[in-house]
Amino acid sequence: MATALIREIKKSDNAQVARVIRKVLVDLGVPKVGTAYADTALDHMYENYDVPRANYYVVEEDGEILGCAGIAQLENYEGNVCELQKMYFLEEARGKGLGAQMMSICLKKAREHGFEQCYLETMPFMKAAQKLYQKSGFNYIDAPMGNTGHFSCPVWMLKTLD
Repeated sequence: MATALIREIKKSDNAQVARVIRKVLVDLGVPKVGTAYADTALDHMYENYDVPRANYYVVEEDGEILGCAGIAQLENYEGNVCELQKMYFLEEARGKGLGAQMMSICLKKAREHGFEQCYLETMPFMKAAQKLYQKSGFNYIDAPMGNTGHFSCPVWMLKTLD
């Protein structure tokens, strides 16, 4: 993965990003309803993050997108909280430190945007992801924040940005 590059999404990445996310979700056995799989935004990621205080990144190697993640204002929430969104990596990109690099980039950008906290939702069986989130300073919380529409994601975590 020495040649892997993390960069901001381009409009031309939309179809490849949607395929990556859906493939990871199917591979992991995630429900298609109540998760990111059903989000209409998946087919228009560039446009959805081309708004103030939002960024989306891809990991690219040899022209192929291997993973992605972004941050944006937490939907349906009044506070100054962003959400780490749609962070997924194909199997061949896992375990190589790319997730930690992506996390660092997203959290740095969240701080630059002035967010006070970062929230995320995940699945109980995504243990490797949760380990990365905890290592990055996220803590488990007892209830969801905002209303993302991801009712099938019952694990919620929050990090205070300093």
